Amino acid sequence: MEVCYQLPVLPLDRPVPKHVLSRRGAISFSSSSSLFGAPDPRQLSQRRGAISYDSSDQTALYIRMLGACVVFKELFERDVRVRSQVGFEPERRSSHPYLRIDFRTLHTRLGYGSSSDGSGTERRVHRLLSFQRYLHSSRLLRGISQQIPLHILDEDYNGQAQCMLEKVGNWNFDIFLFDRLTNGNSLVTLTFHLLNKYGLVELFQLDMVKLWRFLVMVQEDYHNDNPYHNAVHAADVTQAMYCFLQEPMLAKSLTSYDILLGLLAAATHDLGHPGVNQPFLIKTDHYLATLYRNTSVLENHHWKSAVGLLRETRLFSHLPAEDSLNMERELGSLILATDISRQNDYLSRFRMHLDKENLCLSNASHRHFVLQMALKCADICNPCRPWELSKQWSERVTEEFFQQGDIEKKHKLEVSPLCDREANTIGNIQIGFMSYVVEPLFAEWARFSDSRLSQTMLGHMGLNKASWGGLQQEQTAVSEEAGPSATDAENAVAGGSSSKEIPQGSLES
Repeated sequence: MEVCYQLPVLPLDRPVPKHVLSRRGAISFSSSSSLFGAPDPRQLSQRRGAISYDSSDQTALYIRMLGACVVFKELFERDVRVRSQVGFEPERRSSHPYLRIDFRTLHTRLGYGSSSDGSGTERRVHRLLSFQRYLHSSRLLRGISQQIPLHILDEDYNGQAQCMLEKVGNWNFDIFLFDRLTNGNSLVTLTFHLLNKYGLVELFQLDMVKLWRFLVMVQEDYHNDNPYHNAVHAADVTQAMYCFLQEPMLAKSLTSYDILLGLLAAATHDLGHPGVNQPFLIKTDHYLATLYRNTSVLENHHWKSAVGLLRETRLFSHLPAEDSLNMERELGSLILATDISRQNDYLSRFRMHLDKENLCLSNASHRHFVLQMALKCADICNPCRPWELSKQWSERVTEEFFQQGDIEKKHKLEVSPLCDREANTIGNIQIGFMSYVVEPLFAEWARFSDSRLSQTMLGHMGLNKASWGGLQQEQTAVSEEAGPSATDAENAVAGGSSSKEIPQGSLES
């Protein structure tokens, strides 16, 4: 079957039809403009549609029709979203003083670092150049059938990054390395590659430009100031979801629709995460907590944000309205399943199905439930990765907890559990998380899918738990050795009272 996507080629002396209009810029064509030469300055202000040659326009979409070359340049401003235009109730901020603060700005003020505005803009522009070169050289644009998968990386990255994509189903896939090789574009590159790998772009007749624009907007809506809940985490979850979709129990049963939903849910499951948890939003009277009535606040926000981008980019506008709405609802059902506060409900239901052996994957509702469990596993699979990867994720998520605790201390709020960097360590947080959350879930998943991957994940989790335990013992031993000497020094300065006191290190935990 041929895969063919062709941009409309228009006479240069005719205005652009309305169907190519976009609300993100303006278009300007000049028959006197060469493909690579500078446009006529007199026409920089001339607007006919949705795209502009004006390089000072930071929100314009650039298209040069002569070479069938599409160049994306700053498709959108990162935080400008008109949700009311896509059917959602406008989000109104409360009057609580803490909620007028941008949490990302707080992180920066507290000294956790952020890139400058100039470097951030340059980074976002550079991310889009690979797709520009791909479109320019793609045989698809010449109407020639592709016999090999689409390549979305240009020659600068086709080496190591392409080799990694060929092994995207390996459990030891290093998403941090892949993010560096793709110049911070891991979520877009990986998700696009997987959708194409399954043939979903062709099967669902997805407009490649709309799809790419949607993925770029998704990636940009993740807050990269968050140590953990950022676009790299979303890419990691998407890669893990792909590994689960490849499991024999699922690969032979899931439909293309199920796979599309699963990959999109993984890519958007933490969209717009503010870097603080639900109890923080509730106790500070955040407008999101009010909007979603203190129930699955973050997950509802992720879902509605994803649906907003789907509608804004009109990715599924060619589908019947009923099918599009059903897809949005089922996408929400998958994302809402990642609410950790409902972990026991899903786990009990999963265990009951396994005990009764009544999971029937030919049943659409049962397949959807298994997708929910797969996404839950993918979301918290970091302890099941190899130690080199798992340790990095553990440090990142703990730092995000501690940053929330710092914000709470700064504003004299009660510090949330696990968020006090003076009372908790990475090791004790991770050991508790593995024991009470991860192990029960992955033990049941291994019952469902008794595969090599399942045993590998359980093996890594056991080794990682032991490693954290060993590090905890070492830290305790060092603290106990340093404690008495520090106490003796203090006593000597104070005049030499009794040195038989509790070592300071024993109070660490």
